[in-house]
Amino acid sequence: MIELIKQPWSWYASGAAIAFIMVLLLFFGKTFGFSSNLRTMCTIAGAGKTTSFFDFDWKKQRWNLLFLIGSIMGGFISATFLKSDQPLQLSKATIADLQALGISFDGGLNPTAIYNWHYALSAKGFAVLLGAGLMIGFGSRYANGCTSGHAISGLSNLQLPSLWAVIGFFIGGLFMTHILFPLIFS
Repeated sequence: MIELIKQPWSWYASGAAIAFIMVLLLFFGKTFGFSSNLRTMCTIAGAGKTTSFFDFDWKKQRWNLLFLIGSIMGGFISATFLKSDQPLQLSKATIADLQALGISFDGGLNPTAIYNWHYALSAKGFAVLLGAGLMIGFGSRYANGCTSGHAISGLSNLQLPSLWAVIGFFIGGLFMTHILFPLIFS
């Protein structure tokens, strides 16, 4: 059984799992989104006393916090105990594009050239991480949700604002990949 879990799965396996979870959420009248967990955690910490945005009944979001904790635990278990011995199968064009930016592909999910403590604690690495965090936080708040909430939950509920948000996410991703990424890492 462990060998079955450790091997690479096809894309449609995760698609079927996401669809199953969405059917369950729709059945129980819930909406999905990870960024709402940050609001819930801020409310638990007492932010509702100073800002009305955080003044809500956080106990109705307990299930989403459990989903977040389960996702973190699942990622830890997967990375620690179910790590595949096979290198990541990345396209040759992507490997060439990364090498042109000075990022070597070592077969892992995250290139160790930029995902390490030495880079994170350098001035450039710290600025990149801080800027990325600020842009993600601002974008999630400005779009009133994150990519998972809008693209999975919002689109399955046929919400027009989620369609606009997802279009914006794709445009931003293309802009980041083709314009900003080469400027940052070259």
